Amino acid sequence: MSTVKIGIITVSDRASAGVYEDISGKAIIDTLSEYLISTWEKRYKVVPDEQEVIEKTIIDMVDNQNCCLVITTGGTGPAKRDVTPEATEAVCDRLMPGFGELMRAESLKYVPTAILSRQTAGLRGDSLIINLPGKPKSIRECLDAVFPAVPYCIDLMEGPFLECNEDVIKPFRPKKK
Repeated sequence: MSTVKIGIITVSDRASAGVYEDISGKAIIDTLSEYLISTWEKRYKVVPDEQEVIEKTIIDMVDNQNCCLVITTGGTGPAKRDVTPEATEAVCDRLMPGFGELMRAESLKYVPTAILSRQTAGLRGDSLIINLPGKPKSIRECLDAVFPAVPYCIDLMEGPFLECNEDVIKPFRPKKK
């Protein structure tokens, strides 16, 4: 069984401002470590809120580092510097709007400002890219909502088989007849 490669990108201008602890990226890594039984390897990067840099980082993780899944955190709000969705859309072959719709619907259960979030997802080649919000609590809520569809999405793109800890998260895969 080969090692699954998953990209994690934290988008934050605070990273270049000196000492910075990336709790959002760590929240994604911790959550995936709970979800996945499959052997996986993280490709991790913290980048500034600059569309060109975000685009190049996603492209590198997909095209060069062969990540079947890239998850970003941050840069999905309405602020002028929040350009992660634009970067994602620019590098994707096809968009997967259901991911953003479900994440916003889930977040609305907790905060009315979830309507301000612009999370999206898309496909580039054989990879799925998902934008998450920047707060660790919201990251977990959103991943809990959408991750059951992620392994099957990757299956459909002929990517690696993601085996999950079903005591933590139950992936949906249609039953074979």
